[in-house]
Amino acid sequence: MAVKGVFFDLGGTLFSYRNMGGTAPLLSEACRRMDVATEQGKIGEAYAQAIRDISVTYADKPYYLHKDLFRDTFVRFTQVLGTVFDAEVYAWYGEQQHQAVLDNLHLKEDCLETLDYLKNRGLYLSIVSNIDDDMLNSLVAREGLDEFLHHWTSSEAAGSCKPDSRFFEVGLEKAGLTADSVLFVGDSPEHDIAGASAVGMQTVLIVEEGVRPPLQTGRETVAPDHRIEQLSELRRLA
Repeated sequence: MAVKGVFFDLGGTLFSYRNMGGTAPLLSEACRRMDVATEQGKIGEAYAQAIRDISVTYADKPYYLHKDLFRDTFVRFTQVLGTVFDAEVYAWYGEQQHQAVLDNLHLKEDCLETLDYLKNRGLYLSIVSNIDDDMLNSLVAREGLDEFLHHWTSSEAAGSCKPDSRFFEVGLEKAGLTADSVLFVGDSPEHDIAGASAVGMQTVLIVEEGVRPPLQTGRETVAPDHRIEQLSELRRLA
C-alpha cells in the first residue's frame, strides 16, 4: 500500500543524541553531595552499569513514566557505588538532569527540510515517542515542530511505551490510518522497529554513526524494512 503517513520517534531520530554527555559533571557533583569519594572513571562505569540493569528491568513493562525510570536508574547507581540513595540529592540531580537533556538534544541538520518536504507531499506526520509530556511538549514548542506535525503523542499521554502495541494503535487512531499505510522511523531496534513491525507498519531504522540508541538490552529483534543514515533519505521511501 502507498505510504500515507510517516510516524517518527524523537530522540536519535529527529533529534541527535551526539551531544548527550552533559550529565557526567552532574553525577560527579551528586557524588560529592552524597560524600562518595571515587574517581570520575568509576562514576561513569557505575552509571553505565545502572543503565544496563534498569534497561533489562524495564524492557517488558508495557507502560512507565520516564521520570520513574530516571529515578530508578539513579537508585541503582547508588547501589553500584555501595552508598545509600539520598532523596534530597536526587531532587537536585533530577531537575538538573532534565534540563541538561533538553539543552543537549538538537535537531538533526536535515530535519526541518525533510519534514517540510513530506508535509508538502500531503503525508500525515506524527511523533510517537517514549517520553513524558513535559519534555515532548517543550521540545516541539522550542523547535516549532507543530508547523509540520499533525499530532505528537508521548508514552505518558498514550499510557503505553514502545514496543507495546497499544502505543502504535493510539497513533493510528489519531491519524485515522491503517498500519500498512504508515512508515515508522526510529533509531531503536527493540522499541521502534520491533514494535512498529508487530502492528504491521513499514519500518525504517535510522542509524547515526558513533551513536548507540539508549535502553537496549541486546535481545534479538526483527530486521527493518529500510535502513537510512540521514532523514533526507526518506524522500525516496515516502
